[in-house]
Amino acid sequence: MSKQLYKLVIWFLGVLTTLGLGIWLCNFIVEQSTKKQVFDDYDRIPSNGVGIVLGTSKYTVYGNQNPYFENRIQAAVELYKRKKIKHLLVSGDNSLKEYNEPKHMRKALMNAGIPDSCITMDFAGFRTLDSIVRSKKVFGQQSLTIISQKFHNHRALFIANQKGINAVGFNAKDLPFSLGMKTRLREWLARCKAVLDVLLNTQPKFLGEPILIEID
Repeated sequence: MSKQLYKLVIWFLGVLTTLGLGIWLCNFIVEQSTKKQVFDDYDRIPSNGVGIVLGTSKYTVYGNQNPYFENRIQAAVELYKRKKIKHLLVSGDNSLKEYNEPKHMRKALMNAGIPDSCITMDFAGFRTLDSIVRSKKVFGQQSLTIISQKFHNHRALFIANQKGINAVGFNAKDLPFSLGMKTRLREWLARCKAVLDVLLNTQPKFLGEPILIEID
């Protein structure tokens, strides 16, 4: 191996090591700073006026029912029935006319017995950051129960903490790692992006006029 090639290999390994440490550090910070805010037990989670269901597609790329979607809806319904939340904010992507996550979530919740008057739709929840920041700046919530899978809740709670929102997360049923491997791998990188967004004070794509959620 030539001296020049040796230096190139060392440089390349150094870059890989730095990237790996950076990814690990971001994930460590996000998870450790929020580990006391996630709950799996309906009886132990603190009550809040509003629960926010973070959006995901109702269907998989193969046209099947998306278990992440179904499990989030099931968790939201159970929290409402157990009076752990009084109102649901469904926040997701509606960037295309034919793709409407909030509408699908609202319909699923109503089919499960949640009154329409207890559901508010946020059509500009394009990213987790947008959903969390808008819950405060647009919908006026200082305290929230975030409803998603555990791996996602940690990131959402990290953002909420940095934005001054008093939040807890309820962990909807997850998939086995073997079935959700791609999602978990993407999440490692998404947490790095969340840390960077906080450092850069990244704002949602849209804010708009306040739409305050009023709870009886």
